[in-house]
Amino acid sequence: QVQVRESGGGLVQPGGSLRLSCAASGSGFTVNAMGWYRRAPGKQRELVAQITSGGITNYADSVKGRFTISREHAKNTVYLQMNSLKPEDTAVYYCNAVIRYDFGYQYDDWGPGTQVTVSP
Repeated sequence: QVQVRESGGGLVQPGGSLRLSCAASGSGFTVNAMGWYRRAPGKQRELVAQITSGGITNYADSVKGRFTISREHAKNTVYLQMNSLKPEDTAVYYCNAVIRYDFGYQYDDWGPGTQVTVSP
């Protein structure tokens, strides 16, 4: 059974930085694309950044130039480096992993989320 779990959230002042991590653990699978989404209070969940198995990245316009997504294939881990944080970045951040089992079945798996709060 695959487990996806985030870490690294917390409280930070505007202009500060945080690094989120997410690992997919288990056996008998590979991870294709991985990504970060967020849901702010009263808003729908939105894509923050994605990275394919080949390293191609995609960012929401609101975070371009401030956030960087990266991954370590050997550890099935994805990171989100967040710099120049703004109050509007406050949200629960969710990790998404496209899991492909060795026998061929593929699906999206999600972590439980980690809170990021940007406040003076």
